[in-house]
Amino acid sequence: MRPLIQITHLSAGYDGRAVIRDVDLTVYERDFLGIIGPNGGGKTTLIKCVLGLLKPMGGEIRFHPGCETLGYLPQYSSLDRKFPISVEEVILSGLAAHRSLTARFTPEQREKARQVIARMGLEGMERRAIGQLSGGQLQRALLGRAIISDPSALILDEPSTYIDKRFEARLYELLAEINKECAIILVSHDIGTVLQQVKSIACVNETLDYHPDTSISSEWLERNFNCPIELLGHGTLPHRVLGEHHHHEHGEN
Repeated sequence: MRPLIQITHLSAGYDGRAVIRDVDLTVYERDFLGIIGPNGGGKTTLIKCVLGLLKPMGGEIRFHPGCETLGYLPQYSSLDRKFPISVEEVILSGLAAHRSLTARFTPEQREKARQVIARMGLEGMERRAIGQLSGGQLQRALLGRAIISDPSALILDEPSTYIDKRFEARLYELLAEINKECAIILVSHDIGTVLQQVKSIACVNETLDYHPDTSISSEWLERNFNCPIELLGHGTLPHRVLGEHHHHEHGEN
C-alpha cells in the first residue's frame, strides 16, 4: 500500500506545553484508521496538525503525491446550527477551495452536489436550512460536504456525537463505501464501535501506539489508556467497556 500521510517525531500543544510528543504515524492509501485514546490524550491536537490548523512544535507531516485534498467532518459541538445555510449550500461549500469567492458554481459542480445529496439519502431536503435537520441528517450533509471534493483522505472527529443512533449503522455503511475510494481516519472515544469498523488503530495518550490490525488485547488497551478495561463477549463482536481515566502525570487538553 502506498503511504499518503507520513508523520515523524511530531510534537504539538498549546502555550508552549506539549500535549503530544514524538508521534510517528503513517496513513496508507485506502486505510481505515481508528484513532482512540482518553480525553486529554491528544487526539484532537494530532488531527489539528494534520489539517494544518495547528503548527507543530517539532517533527514533520509529509503529504505524499496522491494526497491532494483532505475531507473533514468536524465535531458536532463546533457547529452553529443557527447559520442560515441550506443542505445544498453546505454540500457545495466543500468545493469552496476549488474556486474564487466571487465565482458561481458550475453546472458540473451542481450536478456533483446532486449526486452526493442522493448518496447521502437527502433528496428532497436540498433547500432545507440546517437548523431544521435532525442530528443524523445534519451529519450526512456535513459528510457530503467532506467528500464532494473527492478527498484522498477523510477525517472524522467523534462522529458518534451526532446523537442519531438509528443513523449510526447507516453512517458506517456509507463509510465502508467511501473507503473504497479514499483513506479514512476516524477519531473516537467509542472504542467498541471503532474496533468493529476500522482496519488499523492508533492510541494517542501523549505518545502514540500503533496497531496494524484490530485484534487488540485488553492488556494493550489497559497499557495505553492507563486504566483497567473489561472485555465482554457481545455476540460475535468484541464489546469493550472503558473504566475511569486518571492521568495524574499530565494535564487534560
